Amino acid sequence: MTEPPTATMSGEGPLAIVCGGGSLPLAVADAVKRSGRRVVLFPFRGWADRAAVESYPHHWIAVGQFGRLRRLARGEGCRDVVLIGTLVRPSLRSIRLDWTTLRLMPRLLRAFRGGDDHLLSEVARIFEDSGFRVVGAHSVAPEILVSVGPLGANRPSARDHSDIARALDLLSTIGRFDVGQAVVVAEGHVLAIEAAEGTDRMLKRIADLRKEGHIHAPTGVGVLVKAPKPQQDQRVDLPAIGPATVEGVARAGLAGLAVVAGSAIVAEPEEVVRRADAAKIFVAGVPHATSP
Repeated sequence: MTEPPTATMSGEGPLAIVCGGGSLPLAVADAVKRSGRRVVLFPFRGWADRAAVESYPHHWIAVGQFGRLRRLARGEGCRDVVLIGTLVRPSLRSIRLDWTTLRLMPRLLRAFRGGDDHLLSEVARIFEDSGFRVVGAHSVAPEILVSVGPLGANRPSARDHSDIARALDLLSTIGRFDVGQAVVVAEGHVLAIEAAEGTDRMLKRIADLRKEGHIHAPTGVGVLVKAPKPQQDQRVDLPAIGPATVEGVARAGLAGLAVVAGSAIVAEPEEVVRRADAAKIFVAGVPHATSP
């Protein structure tokens, strides 16, 4: 095995960012670039934003091309790797396997049998077994983390805080099963738990249920809460919010959204605040434990 160049010890040399969809990979890249560190993007075809990616040094890859990614990252002198962005768990049949990935299939098959955190943690271990160091996006771009308190002009009410507390309790309980990172609670009633569909589709489900008359809480009542799982590998797949999350909360008729401060990422914070204020909903960072 060829060792990475000595100039790429931890915290030095270019940073490899393996990019899924959404605006988070570019937010991280912009923040790291401002710090003076070189960034090389490895975007997944069909997921990453082509126009945005091409403003950086980059190499397109397909899901399943770990050998190509490893070779190119080493060639760029990268040792540290960030894995970030939207990527719905692919079916094994849809993955374009190269020879390196084929040799890893027994490990990947075992990883696919668990939840998302189980799968992503195994992917991180595969990178590390190849001489890379997987780092959390928040460790190279700490400004993307949500802090305690409201992000915009609106604040959660006492009723909202009660719903947030119930949601956090629920997430802590189900998290050990490696289930989703988000729930919707209104007046103490659990309306939805995130599963394979992701947060945006869960919120659309709430909006549809409201239109169909299946949700009895009035418009402007209820919260979306996102939190990491208790055993979460915080280098990968931290809960994230962005402008689309705010739009989904508004369409679902909720009062706002809350995330665990210091353990959740915000993309395009200025736009998040603008849209939340326009919709008169709150966006807040809360401690791991909250009370009404």
